[in-house]
Amino acid sequence: MTDFGVPTLKMYHGLEIPQLGLGTYKVPPAEAQRVVEEGAEVGYRHFDTAQMYGNELEVGRGIRAAALSRDEYFLTTKLDNSNHLPDDARRTFDKSLQDLQVDYVDLFLIHWPLPTLYGGDFIQTWEVLQEFYEDGRARAIGLSNFLEHHIQPILDQCDIKPMVNQVESHPYMQIAGLHAFHDEHQIVTEAWSPLARGAIVNEPLLQDIGEPYGKTASQVALRWALQRGDVVFPKSMHQERMRENFELFDFELTSSDMELITSLDKGEDGRCGSHPNTMDRL
Repeated sequence: MTDFGVPTLKMYHGLEIPQLGLGTYKVPPAEAQRVVEEGAEVGYRHFDTAQMYGNELEVGRGIRAAALSRDEYFLTTKLDNSNHLPDDARRTFDKSLQDLQVDYVDLFLIHWPLPTLYGGDFIQTWEVLQEFYEDGRARAIGLSNFLEHHIQPILDQCDIKPMVNQVESHPYMQIAGLHAFHDEHQIVTEAWSPLARGAIVNEPLLQDIGEPYGKTASQVALRWALQRGDVVFPKSMHQERMRENFELFDFELTSSDMELITSLDKGEDGRCGSHPNTMDRL
């Protein structure tokens, strides 16, 4: 547990990762410092950003303004799609550290597999991430938006297997097969868009489940993800909603609740983001 009661998961190499984090996707640079400061005030100690988001500098400023010492928080960023070639990956990773004003990040991810743009050659990119891990500038390395057939070549050809895969996951798209694959290979599942970009908020089943606990549909969805072993990143730019998303540790869903939520799965029809097999946008 962190000081604020957030449980942690232990990655296969021993590093612990807080199960609840603050996402900063689509948080404009002009707002990112405030959002991170307010999130830190609520109790968040896990911050997730990316080169693609264009707000690393401001996220770093928010962490410093919150007066958090480096050992008090867990920081993730991701390699942008235009930076897969080894020299570009090295150069832009250095820039990320500079913008965030840290000597290391806790987790660095390849943001998308880009299966056609680079011919699926993310092995060379992964080998550069291994360099960052081995020299201590990334305490853990992983993937984002990779499916089983993207991950398997890394497992087969590389020295270090991914520690994390951050993928779209929520009650409408539960990725049971990928989740099982992660478990088999000791890869932590991180769930982005855990509220299905807001679609979950008005789900009647989740509202009904939450009523006896005095919890909202959003809180039920987040609690479901935590109990199935995911790391989650609900994003909000409003401190009141950040607090709501943080209040997940004073109740526990029953096995019957969990089974009911399983019935909401729509498979691929529930996807609200881009598909990893076709997303090659720079």
